[in-house]
Amino acid sequence: MAESEQTRIDVADEALLDAAGAPERPHPPGRGAFDLTKGPITKTLLLFTLPTLAANVLQSLNGSINAVWVGHFLGEAALAATANATIIMFLLFATIFGFGMAANVIVGQCMGRGDILAARKAFGSSVGFCFILSILLAAGGWWFAPQILHILSTPPDVYELALTYLRVIFISMPGSLITIMLMMGLRGGGDAMTPLRFMILSVVLDAGLNPFFILGIGPFPHWGIAGSATASAIANYVSMFAMIAYVYAKDLPLRLRGKEWRFLNPDKDELKIIVGRGFPMGLQMIVMSSAMLIFVGLVNREGMETAAAYSAAQQLWNYVQMPAMAVGGAISSMAAQNIGAHKWDRVEASTRSGLLINFFMTGALILIILAFDRPVLGLFLQGNGGAMDIARHMQFLASWSFLFFGMSMVLFGTIRANGIVIFPLIVLVVSMFGVRLSFYFGFYPLLKADALWWGFSASSLFSLIAAGLYYRFSNWREKTLHIPGSMPPPAVSAGH
Repeated sequence: MAESEQTRIDVADEALLDAAGAPERPHPPGRGAFDLTKGPITKTLLLFTLPTLAANVLQSLNGSINAVWVGHFLGEAALAATANATIIMFLLFATIFGFGMAANVIVGQCMGRGDILAARKAFGSSVGFCFILSILLAAGGWWFAPQILHILSTPPDVYELALTYLRVIFISMPGSLITIMLMMGLRGGGDAMTPLRFMILSVVLDAGLNPFFILGIGPFPHWGIAGSATASAIANYVSMFAMIAYVYAKDLPLRLRGKEWRFLNPDKDELKIIVGRGFPMGLQMIVMSSAMLIFVGLVNREGMETAAAYSAAQQLWNYVQMPAMAVGGAISSMAAQNIGAHKWDRVEASTRSGLLINFFMTGALILIILAFDRPVLGLFLQGNGGAMDIARHMQFLASWSFLFFGMSMVLFGTIRANGIVIFPLIVLVVSMFGVRLSFYFGFYPLLKADALWWGFSASSLFSLIAAGLYYRFSNWREKTLHIPGSMPPPAVSAGH
């Protein structure tokens, strides 16, 4: 290794490599991975985004299919029981997602610098931390499941079903949470195809096994609602172990060998970054969820037809916002690698490409659902009654807000790639609770229920303006994410 490259490795890691043998040469990105610091920016970003988008769609479809199995075979009480568990799982997944995004950024910057060892250290610390945390959560969740359900005011006729389902889901938690961390780390290294492959495996197993365990078909036990949770647990663990086996079979860059296994013992300096950056990012998802719960309460005030219309529209909006989430995640990985490589021209260019990709992908989906709104909404609403008219009206008023939302996600994805996480959280809180609720209460006397739907656009536009101003005029480019064991990038030149 060249002397300039050797300075990137701290003393402890030099000793580790000396003990293991000669230092490695630069490692290729790996099968299905992109070196995001090279090549045509728009094409590379698009090809990196599509597998992430496909994985997000599959994950949502999996939840919908399982809900169909449970509702069809076990009835409404069982479906309500799974909904109680879903609330808990979302809060826990949001936290792990934040830590995973922090690992994504750290791994990305290290890979951009060509510092594979530092990337492995960060990846190992993230997975090790996630393993410890998931075991604690699984044990605590099993033990305190009754108390959790009482806090949620679970109805008595649902309680036993919910308790059974929730406890089995907690058993599956280490598999699902570690899988999330593995996927986020691999994407940081430029590999979006490996996570997609094993998301497909997980969805096929989960959705496919559900009816067999629920009904006891053939040699399978008849476990009812516990069978649905068991199918999810099997899918999670099989996917996790299969992904680990694949990483080693293909010798992907982030695999640990020999004394590198000690990286799984979380390093305190690495943890400061992972937790310090990850917790605010996970909190963003919790803020969004809390704001939506308040929003649903306001919608319910408008009556049953409006509530039903909103429920149908929300099903479609869940898919409309997926390109924004996928492009935002892809931008974080791409920007992190190029920040690590100190290629600021590519950081700026990839952000512009991300804005265009999101605009066209999200815009196309919006046009499709507006052009075919009646048949699409008819999947969830019966007949041509008042709920259908309300849903079509709110779709027309609010769907466009996802263009603003997507563009702000791209800008914050770039900023986040340099370790900036507090400002996006502040903007989200102000947007969701300040702007949206203020708009609603301020304009409700004039607009009535339409104040709810226009509030979507007002809050999304505020987020976009705030993100644009911060991206353009703040000093976020001059910040340095200090990664233990890796040499920081050179100082930012004037004008950047």
